[in-house]
Amino acid sequence: MGDGLTSAHGLGGPADLPVPPQLAIAGAVAALVVSFTVLAVAWRTPRYDPDPGGQPAPAGLQRLVDHRAFHVVLRAIGLAGLGWFGLAAVFGPNLLTNPAFGMFYVWWWVGLVPASVLLGPVWRAISPVRTINSLFAKLSGSDPDRGIYDYPARLGYWPAALGLFAFVWMELVYPYSTELGPVRLWVAVYLAAMLIGGALFGSGFYDRADPFEVYSSLCAKLSIWARQDDALVVRSPLANLATVTPRAGLVAVVSVLFGSTAFDSFRSSLTWINYTDGGPLKISTMNLLALTAFCVGVAVILTVGSAATGVGEGLRRRDLPAQFAHSVVPIIVGYIVAHYLNYLIEVGWDTLIYASDPLGRGSDWLGTADLDRISWFGYHQTLLASVKVLAVVVGHVLGVIAAHDRAVAVLPRRHQVTGQLPMLFAMISFTVGGLYLLFAA
Repeated sequence: MGDGLTSAHGLGGPADLPVPPQLAIAGAVAALVVSFTVLAVAWRTPRYDPDPGGQPAPAGLQRLVDHRAFHVVLRAIGLAGLGWFGLAAVFGPNLLTNPAFGMFYVWWWVGLVPASVLLGPVWRAISPVRTINSLFAKLSGSDPDRGIYDYPARLGYWPAALGLFAFVWMELVYPYSTELGPVRLWVAVYLAAMLIGGALFGSGFYDRADPFEVYSSLCAKLSIWARQDDALVVRSPLANLATVTPRAGLVAVVSVLFGSTAFDSFRSSLTWINYTDGGPLKISTMNLLALTAFCVGVAVILTVGSAATGVGEGLRRRDLPAQFAHSVVPIIVGYIVAHYLNYLIEVGWDTLIYASDPLGRGSDWLGTADLDRISWFGYHQTLLASVKVLAVVVGHVLGVIAAHDRAVAVLPRRHQVTGQLPMLFAMISFTVGGLYLLFAA
């Protein structure tokens, strides 16, 4: 992001850790190996495939979330958020104190992760493009769920992957990302693409093509909330995670999410800064090449790690990467927590302060303009660093568990242990690389 929106993304320096970085990385690798060994011995049948199970949610909560007024309120919140952003982006000053920047880069992008993990697929519930599409359908007397054409199954999640890459390019590569004009244009193109897609393919288009809905829904698989036969149920996050549908483009989605976050750490490292300073190409070009390399690298490691074994009945080797892609979701969430935790809290809070004055005229429309800024983590760097390392390790351990459960379900019996070794090595490489980049930043 631009300099005015950056906060401490990395660990703040190895000195802030209670243990040396080398010991932290070695401990994380040991945790993965021990977890794999225990699973190989004690977890020999799939627990979440094909039926993840679940307990019915409390009756009062079920009635609330099924009530029409509840859905209307959520839709209204989404439209109000879009309207507030539009007000600030169109009529507000082109300054970093304009809340449009924080709403775009912090609330929408980073805040979507904890909101989805805690509450479920929140973007699907509040999405303004879904609401606008439904309103247009009602005005024309058509069904919002039906479009002119059927969505091509071969496209899968590829449109969402491209949309996510377009966002991280805007955030991490584009040199004018902290000017209002490009932000307005990006959101306008997103809205236009989503509304046209909804008109052509119906509201089901958003399940697979809306980058933010796909992003939110994947993170929501680590929540305790799920729908089963139209009923709200409570289940283990790992059981929820096992319900991710393997589709075309799923590997690309998780690769963009993980690769872009890793690149955001890498571009703050002295190694990359020194290399790009006076390098052979423009910095933006070198950043684009590096961002692409990180995303492709994640995809290659995941593909090789998951496909380097025998295949079970009814599967082809090329099907395996999508079968195991869900196991990267806990790693993504853990690394986003590690990389953006203090950024979300501090800059996200600043955005709430600025949001009370969207036009930059000294107003206090929301009553938040006089709130004190948050800098608590600045005085507790050791705690922050420890939380970040723990987030990465827990994310990878959960990834190993998810991959193991899928392996015993889809791999031939003779390959159920040895077939997981390449995937374990992939997880270890993600762990070592992720922690190294956090330290380097």
